[in-house]
Amino acid sequence: MVLEKSKSKKQKKEECIINCLPGDVIEQIFLKLPVSTLLTCTGVCKKWYDHIRDPLFAAAHLKHAPRCALLFFPQESIAKKLYPSDAIIFDETWSQSTCTVPVIGPNDFLCGTCNGLVCLYTKTSTIKIANLATGDYLHLEKPAKNLKGDHFSYYTFGFDPVTEEYKVTHFRNDHGNSSRQTFSVIQVYTFGSENWKDVHAPEALSLGNVKRSGVVNVNGAVYWLTEGNGSNSKLAVMSFDLSKETFTLIQVPEAAIGDSSHRCYWITEIDGKACIATAEVYRNVPRTLSSDLQIWTLDNNNVEKRWSHKYSIQHAPNFLPGPHFVHGDKIIMQSRNCNLYSYELLGKNLEITKKLSNRVGLLDFSPYKPQNMQSFICVKSLVRLDAYEKVSIMHRPKRRDGWELKKWELWEHELSSTKDLFSTIHQTEFVMSELAHLVTMKINRVQHRLPDEMQCLCAEIIQKLQHGPHTPLQLMSSRRLNWVEHKRTLEQLPIRVENLTHKTKAIAQAREKIFSLLDTHILDQCASGSNADISAQ
Repeated sequence: MVLEKSKSKKQKKEECIINCLPGDVIEQIFLKLPVSTLLTCTGVCKKWYDHIRDPLFAAAHLKHAPRCALLFFPQESIAKKLYPSDAIIFDETWSQSTCTVPVIGPNDFLCGTCNGLVCLYTKTSTIKIANLATGDYLHLEKPAKNLKGDHFSYYTFGFDPVTEEYKVTHFRNDHGNSSRQTFSVIQVYTFGSENWKDVHAPEALSLGNVKRSGVVNVNGAVYWLTEGNGSNSKLAVMSFDLSKETFTLIQVPEAAIGDSSHRCYWITEIDGKACIATAEVYRNVPRTLSSDLQIWTLDNNNVEKRWSHKYSIQHAPNFLPGPHFVHGDKIIMQSRNCNLYSYELLGKNLEITKKLSNRVGLLDFSPYKPQNMQSFICVKSLVRLDAYEKVSIMHRPKRRDGWELKKWELWEHELSSTKDLFSTIHQTEFVMSELAHLVTMKINRVQHRLPDEMQCLCAEIIQKLQHGPHTPLQLMSSRRLNWVEHKRTLEQLPIRVENLTHKTKAIAQAREKIFSLLDTHILDQCASGSNADISAQ
C-alpha cells in the first residue's frame, strides 16, 4: 500500500513537470527533432501524441525539415536476372541509407515527391501515395482502369500553396498505343475529391518531350518542355497552374537553343525555380553528354518571366540524373562505369576534372543502368494521409502488396541466404573473439610459471590472437537492406571469412606447438625425476 502510494506521488510529480512546461517551449523542442524521434515521442503520453500528430504541427515541422536527395532505380532485367525497384536516400550530411524504403515495392515506379509524400506508379489500376518516414500509404484509383500506352512519366505530384491541397496530374495519351504520342487533356486529382477532373489544353502537345525531358512541380505549377506550332515552332516551356488550372507558354531564350540536332534539353528545379539544362549528346548514344552543360533559370515575377544563365559546367560526366540533379550547393552526375559523384558548385562556372578536389564519390550503383536512374528532392515529414481514407477513390489496399509476388521469390531467397551467411559469420566471430579473450587471460595467468621457451611462444600466440577482426560484424538490421548495402555486405563477407580462416589456422598451429612443448617438458621432467631416483639409489 505504501509502495503504491509513493508510486502514485511520483507519477503525479512527473505529469506535473510535463504539464508545467510552457507550450511554446515544447513546440520549439519538437520542431528541432527529426521525424523518427518524434514518432517515438508519440508513445510518451497522450498530450505529446496529440501535439505531434496535429496537422498544424506537421505543417510547422515541415518548414524546418532538411531537404534530402532520393535516388530511385526502377526495376530492370540485367543479364537475365531481375532486379527490383529500389531507392537510396542521402540525408543533409550526404550519408546514405542502408535499408530499403518500406513503401516502395519491387514493381513500383516513382512519379514525384512532395512534402515527404511520394507518388508511385503501379502496373495495377491504382497509384500509391505514401509517406516516406511514417510508412503510411493509400492507393488512388487511376483515371481509367485500362489506359493503353500509359507510362509512369505521364504522372506528376505536387502541392498547391494557394488552396493548400495535394494534386496528382496525368497527361492523357490521345492515341493509346499508337506511335503518335500527344495529349490534349490533363487529368487532375485533388486530394479529398471523389473523381478526376479533365482540363483541356489549348492545343495537342507532345508526350515525347514529357518522357524525354521530364516534368517538375515548382511553387504550385507544373513545368515541362514542348515545341510550339507556327511562329512559335522553337523549343518552349509550358506551365500548368495547379490553382487556376490554366496553361502558359514560356519562350526559351535564344542563347539556350543550339543549332545542333544532337542537343538535348531537360527541365529541372534549382532553389525553388524552374530551370532548363542543355548539352549536346553523342549521335549513337542519345542520352550521353558530349559537351558542356548549360543551365538557365526562370525568374518568376508578376509582370514577366525572364531567364538568367545559372551555371556553365565544363567536362561534365556522361549522364545527368533527373529531374532534380542539384541539391543545395552540390550537383550529382553519373559516369559510364555506374559511379555516382557529387561536385560542389563553386561559382557560376565549373570545370569538372577527375582530380577535382570538390569531387566526392557517392556510390557504385551497378548493375543498374545509369540512364534509368532518377534523382528527386525529398524531406521526411509527419504529413498524414488518414484524412483521405473516407474518399471512395482513395483507399488502403485489401492486402499488403509487394515482396510476396512469385516472380521475386528468387530475389528473396538470395537476400535470405545473405542474411543467414551474415548471421553465421557474426556468431562465429563472436565465439572466436570470446575464445581469444579467454585464452589470452589464461596464458597471462600462468605465463610467468613456464620455461623461457614457452613464455616466448605464449607471447607469440597472444600477438596472433590480437590480429584479425577485433569485434564481430554488427548485427544486420531487421529491415531489408537496399541493394547497395546488400552488395557491400556480399563484398565484405568473403574478407571476414578469410580473416576467420587465418585466425583459426593460427590458433591451431599455436595449439600444436603448445602440446609439443608440453610433451617435451613433461618428458624432460620425467627424465630428470628418473635420474634423481637413480642417483638416490
